[in-house]
Amino acid sequence: MRTEVTELPESRVRIEVGVDADTVSKRLQRSARELGRELRLPGFRKGKVPPELVIQRMGRDAVLEQALRDSLPEWYERAVVDSGVTPIGEPQLDVPSMPAEGEELEFSFEVGVRPRAELGSYRGVEVGRAEIEVAGEDVEAELDRLREGFASLTPVERSAASGDVLVVDYEGTIEGEPFEGSTSRDFMLELGAEGLLPEFDVGLAGASAGDEVTVEVTFPDDHQPADLAGKRASFAVTVKEVREKQLPELDDDFASDASEFDTVAELREHIAGRLGEAREARAEGEFREAAIDAAASEASVEVPKELIHARAHEMWERIERSLAARGIDPRAYAQMQGKDRHDLINDAEPDAERALRREATLAAIADAEAIEVDDDELIEALGDGDGAEKPEKLLARLRETGRDALLRDEVRLRKAADVVVESAKPIPVEQAAAREALWTPEKGEKESAEGEGGDAPGGERGKPGELWTPGS
Repeated sequence: MRTEVTELPESRVRIEVGVDADTVSKRLQRSARELGRELRLPGFRKGKVPPELVIQRMGRDAVLEQALRDSLPEWYERAVVDSGVTPIGEPQLDVPSMPAEGEELEFSFEVGVRPRAELGSYRGVEVGRAEIEVAGEDVEAELDRLREGFASLTPVERSAASGDVLVVDYEGTIEGEPFEGSTSRDFMLELGAEGLLPEFDVGLAGASAGDEVTVEVTFPDDHQPADLAGKRASFAVTVKEVREKQLPELDDDFASDASEFDTVAELREHIAGRLGEAREARAEGEFREAAIDAAASEASVEVPKELIHARAHEMWERIERSLAARGIDPRAYAQMQGKDRHDLINDAEPDAERALRREATLAAIADAEAIEVDDDELIEALGDGDGAEKPEKLLARLRETGRDALLRDEVRLRKAADVVVESAKPIPVEQAAAREALWTPEKGEKESAEGEGGDAPGGERGKPGELWTPGS
């Protein structure tokens, strides 16, 4: 296969591809055999029609067209790997004509690619880093949560108070009509618990077993399911029982029952250490992201709106596959958010733009630093491999299909990120936030230039961990 790449404006390329005549002929024969399995001809059993007769009966162009439909996805992927581009979005394919017998197949496609970045400063950027502290009240809060898990519920003959658990029956109506999920029996709810509608807290506070209470509720605008959002409902509630939550005593007996430790002191020390490690890991992750973002903010990157939308589309498709793998219908998930697929893709555009700016900056840093990736690093990136297959064999299989280039690119970007992060200078988070809020002439010039360049407006910075970063 031959490929020729032509760079186009707006971070797009055209790749012209030639597939040799021998390969085309083999794919034609393969498609003829597959079609022959369903073709019935006098004198031949079903599935035994020779490929030559299939081509003669159906016509070479018809069989070749089927061969192209079957083979073009593979040839497209091979052309992308051979040309060394990083595609973004769906390609626009052009097959000008069917090749005659003995001629190569020519086709081309246009596709978006990773944008280029003109680097600014990326070594020694000053970035906010949180100071790690685990206060005594943090440890006590964790102990209280642990005690909650071992709490007992004891029926009491008194009025309900915050923290009590009520056993209730309820029937809800909207404009006199029941709705889905509006009725339940022996339902347990905790007064004052997070997530409980405030009207239930107010309406059931002070209630006793046997009381019948009417609770008027207005569902919030972001309520799920969305078809109830903003609507007013009336619930007829019968209180069947009031139960008091009783937490176990915080003593050595509890520590040994709830953990592998013999004393509360040992449990406290363990919790403090675990909280410290978690916060240290979070602070390091935030610092890494902030350092990469700082380098990206110093670079000049033009990101066309079409490319942003294409990346947002890819991001949502990954989420759809993840949801489906967990048995969740992506359409149902979207409906739970009160949105459709189009809305969710549009919502992802700020994160998509940020990711593209990061990748473009890191790719430019990798070029500037002449970063290379050896096989040992690829094997390390593969970890334990795929099931029973050792990473060395998995790498060999990836190399046979050219897919090792994708892994190599990812590791290369990760190493570029390491260059930025390892040279970054930590400063207090408050100082970094104050700097971010300050307007400078340089910021104004950059924002103006990016606006003239047609970039989509960026969204707010996402929460730590929401976006993939090399090394995250």
